[in-house]
Amino acid sequence: MGKIVGPHPVKLFIGMLSQDMSLIDQLSDDLCHIFGPMDLVSPVLPWEHTKYYEKEMGEGLKRKFIFFENLIHPGAIADIKLKTMELENRHLNDKGGRQINLDPGYLDAAKIVLASTKDFSHRIYLDNGIYGEVTLMYSGKDYQTLPYTFPDYKTKEYWDIFKTARELFKTEMKKRSSPAQ
Repeated sequence: MGKIVGPHPVKLFIGMLSQDMSLIDQLSDDLCHIFGPMDLVSPVLPWEHTKYYEKEMGEGLKRKFIFFENLIHPGAIADIKLKTMELENRHLNDKGGRQINLDPGYLDAAKIVLASTKDFSHRIYLDNGIYGEVTLMYSGKDYQTLPYTFPDYKTKEYWDIFKTARELFKTEMKKRSSPAQ
């Protein structure tokens, strides 16, 4: 018979997408007030992977990831997605579209999970209208894509960022498992 064991903590990150770097900087600060200090910030990357957001947000979009020092319970990701949606809705353009997209997710040593409002065959329901998706798996010595992995998450630039965050996560987990001295 199986034994129920609670989940281990995970590393929260938020992918930010916008034309407006000052808005990205402002919301980075706002997110730190909500989720605590950052321990990793990615370089700003050009968004050239799809035209999905252009109609709503315009051209020339930029991507930045922020990672938080405080580990979270993985079950919290649904509520975190709702909080990020509230922040997006505070910054709508004159046509009612978003000026910034905030995509929360988490990672551990084995996977990267993204939160979404959209259901699909490869997503599982979490809570309050939010779904979860394993978008990358870590196996061997690198990330592995899945048939539905978003094009940007297949890039070396993203993998390098996530590998750095994964090492920070592993270091924190080792600290937590070491006996107090």
